[in-house]
Parts: sequence; C-alpha cells; structure tokens
Amino acid sequence: MFEYLNGKFTLITPSFIVVDCGGVGYRVEISLYSYSKVKDLSEGKVLVHYVVREDAQILYGFMEEKERELFRLFIGVSGIGPNTARMMLSSLGVDEIVSAILSEDIKTINSIKGVGTKTAQRVVVELKDKLKKWTYSLENTNIDIPINNKNREEALLALQTLGFNKVIVEKTLDKILKEDKQISVENLIKQALKRL
Repeated sequence: MFEYLNGKFTLITPSFIVVDCGGVGYRVEISLYSYSKVKDLSEGKVLVHYVVREDAQILYGFMEEKERELFRLFIGVSGIGPNTARMMLSSLGVDEIVSAILSEDIKTINSIKGVGTKTAQRVVVELKDKLKKWTYSLENTNIDIPINNKNREEALLALQTLGFNKVIVEKTLDKILKEDKQISVENLIKQALKRL
C-alpha cells in the first residue's frame, strides 16, 4: 500500500522516526542500521513496509532498498515476525547478516537476541539461495562471499583436528580466501599453517 514517505523528520530516535508529510506525522519504526543513516538528516525519503495486525497498523522504515528487501525476506521465514526482523537488522546490519547467511555462520545469527538455533538454521536454509540471486550488486556491499565454501569447511576440519582454535582458523581461512578465491584445499591448509 505505502511505498515510501518523503518529508521532514520531526523526531528521530534509535527505534523510530516521525516523518511529516504535508502536515501529517507518520511514526515509522526503524532499525539501528537505518538510524545510523538518518540520524544527521532533517528531511528525506524513507522506504516503508506496511504491516497490519489485529491490534495495530505499523510502518517499518528503511533508508536503503537492500535493507527493506532483506527485512521482507526475513519475515517470510517461519518463526520470524517484523520485530524480530528489525532486531536482526539492528544487531548486525545488512552486510554482516548477509555475509553470515551466505557463509552459513549459524553461531553469528544465533547470537541475535530472540533468534534460537533452529530459527538461525531455518534462515540459512531458506535464504541462502535467495540472497545469491539478489537483484542489487553484491560487489557494492563489501560482502565477502566464500566461493570455496566446501574447501573452507574441509580445511577448517583438518586444522581443527591438528588442534588449532576454530575461531582463529576461520579468520585465517577467510583472509586467504579473500586473496585467492580459487585456492585448492591443500594450498589453503598450507597457507593457513604458515600463518597460524
């Protein structure tokens, strides 16, 4: 029903803003991600998603199309409502959460308040392929997509078996894969051993 609101921001808080459009003030719920984009503005365009419930009609606002698109993907996952989706975007931000989903980082998604392990797993299973097909250019978002995810997993398992700390190994492997996305498992392990 509503696509966007364009007007003066009469109130800006970390959780909602009020947009004055032709003398009518609309309360728009926002994430901390959008707050970081809007906090220094006095007016502008806010993309919205309109939610109608039995007890309320709520506008959720976004300063970027990619955030609104991600919000809509989240609320399409069973067990995630608009408030949980907003919490997810507030906790990690768009780039971080997309990166976590694409790299199947359940632990990071699970660290968000209100998101249990099963929900985090559902998010990855249901959204990973959809996010790969996103219409906006991932190159512009600074997201590192682990292309050799299988190679990364094999190298991680091998290095853990050798007694290395998982978190340290993951960071090292990600750095190497960022430099060379086509690296083989063997070379990935060799490079990691040099750096660990």
